[in-house]
Amino acid sequence: MSKHWTFLSHHAHVLLALTENPNLTIEDLAKVAGLTTRSIVNVLKDLEDGGYLTKSKEGRNNRYEINLSAKLRHSTSGGHTVGELIKALGSIAR
Repeated sequence: MSKHWTFLSHHAHVLLALTENPNLTIEDLAKVAGLTTRSIVNVLKDLEDGGYLTKSKEGRNNRYEINLSAKLRHSTSGGHTVGELIKALGSIAR
């Protein structure tokens, strides 16, 4: 058995981090999630393309808004929303 797996995906970690601070930079998200900046860019694009996240510009920075009513993707959890997931998990530990 692999010792490196986790219960939450990178996408979930990014959503939880943005719940706490929607103004995090890509570099800050990478530190929080333990990923490279390139991986964060890919995760953010996935979340935007999937309708889970919208990005807007505030000056030179991005601000992210999570679509709390978006349905989860997996067939076993499709009856639940991103908002329910975030509420159940709470904040991220640092």
